[in-house]
Order: sequence, then C-alpha cells, then structure tokens
Amino acid sequence: MTATGDEFHVVFGAGQVGSALVARLASTGRRVRAVSLHSPSDLADGIDWRGADATNIDDATDAAKGASVIYQCLNAPYTQWPRRFPPLQRGVLAAAEHAGAVLVSFENVYAYGPTDGTPMTEDLPLAATTVMGRTRAAMTRDLLDANQAGRARIVIGRASDFFGAGATESTLGARVFANAVAGKRADFLGNPDLLHTYSYVPDIAAGLATLGTDERAIGQIWHLPGPETVTTRFILDLISRELGHPVGVRSLPKPLMRALTLVSPMMRALTAMAYQFEEPFILDTTKYTAIFGAAGTPLATAVTDTLISYRAGADPR
Repeated sequence: MTATGDEFHVVFGAGQVGSALVARLASTGRRVRAVSLHSPSDLADGIDWRGADATNIDDATDAAKGASVIYQCLNAPYTQWPRRFPPLQRGVLAAAEHAGAVLVSFENVYAYGPTDGTPMTEDLPLAATTVMGRTRAAMTRDLLDANQAGRARIVIGRASDFFGAGATESTLGARVFANAVAGKRADFLGNPDLLHTYSYVPDIAAGLATLGTDERAIGQIWHLPGPETVTTRFILDLISRELGHPVGVRSLPKPLMRALTLVSPMMRALTAMAYQFEEPFILDTTKYTAIFGAAGTPLATAVTDTLISYRAGADPR
C-alpha cells in the first residue's frame, strides 16, 4: 500500500459494520469516506460522507473516484437478498475497477451451506443449499472471477453471526440482549447448547481494516477473528452474571415455525437458515492469525460492552 497520508479509503455501507470500519480507519490517520444511500447519524465528526445508490454504477464510480482501497459493507433487506444484494455488489465492483482500487468485500458464511459441525475453513467448497446461500456463493464467484481476470484486486473477509452495540437485528441482537436487560427471556431459534462462533462488530472492523492495508491479503479469502467460540448457553450465562438475574430462553417449537413460514417472509428466510443453529457452527480463523497475529476481543469483555450499550438505550424494549 502507499504511505498512510496518501491513502484514500472508501467504505460503501454505513450500518453497524461500515460505521465501525470508518471509525477504525479514521483513527489510524487515513483519509476516509463513507458512502450510503441515506446520511448516517453516528459518523464521527470530520468523516466525509457521500450519498449514492450503489446499484447506479455511475454514482458508485463517482463516489469512489480516487480511492486506493474500497470496502463493500453493504447489505439488503433480509427477505429481498436474492433480488437486491447482487446489484449492490456489481456497482461497488465496477467502482473498484474504475478506480484501480483494492476491493475488500465483507461476507457472511452462508455460501458454505451445512457442514455437519465441521469447523469452517477458507478452502471449504461453496455448497449452499438455500436461496440466500446460493446468492452469496454466486456473488463470491463474481468477485473471484474479477480477481482472476485481473479486472480488480479482491480481498474477501468473512465473519459469522455478529453482535455488539447497534447490531440489534442479528441473531445475538436485541432479541437476546435487550430482552435480557428488560428482564425477559431471550428469543432464540435453534439449540443453545451447541458450539457457535459469534463475531464481534469491533473485531470485524479491525479485521477488515487490516485486510485493506496489508498487501499479503490481496487475492485471498480470510475468516476474521473474534471472541472465543462457546455455546450460546454460555453467553446467556455471562449475560446473567453481568445483570445479576437469570436469563431464560424462549424457543419457537418447530411446528409453529413451519406454520409461520406460510404467512411471514421473514420467518421463511430465518427458517431456511436455521441449520446454522441445529449443528455446531465453528469458524476457523487460524489462517488470519497465522499471518496477521492474534486478534479478537475476549468474550467476557465483548458481552459487557454490548450490555452497556443496551443499558444506555440502544434498544428500549
């Protein structure tokens, strides 16, 4: 990469991960721009923001003009992923090609599909069995094809289900933390007694920033490190000890889940991905740590900091 003072980093997406990444990059003295459809309310003072619809290639290209590194942290409504997400990535990829920038794309692990509890490594085949998983796999192949063809320099960073301040809509979001703070049972789909890797938003941002500022990352897929992998039940016990009262679990019976899929698009989408919580779900991050060093926030610290944000009113339920 060029000298820090000459770098221009452009982050597409100003949600939980995008905003955290912008702040992380800015804290290192790099010139940063956030690009999103709507103006974010939580960007730090002095951060440049540009409004753009990434599906419009001309707008995306203009917003990223002059960038040395571009980060794709966009998302689409959960129930509309297959239709709305690929056009967003195409716009960002076109912007990277035009700027000659490295493109760091943030991904989840849907493309792997069920693994029967085998820890996920970066060389696993993309064997998704769901509509959303196959959509993600196709998007990944588009990026790798662009890298192989020399059209763009691509880096892919993957994380599992994430949590942290502001990550209210995730599996380990408001339905767990806000409910617990309010003295309610946590809503959870699946078996809480299985090992499950959860990624912490500040760790995701730190990992993506590393991938975007180290030449060794280019052309490869990386699993981003985070807190240690434990069972969801263990996390609930940590929350209970922090709050000083028990946190129970309220799970939807499978027959009710199946019935709800007939009337709820969101429930259909969640049920399709439920395999992630019906078998051990472990993200292996040894490739990243072997190259870039040990990283990740201790789980107890991450849980405490997340609870502080909910107690401060991140979700007032």
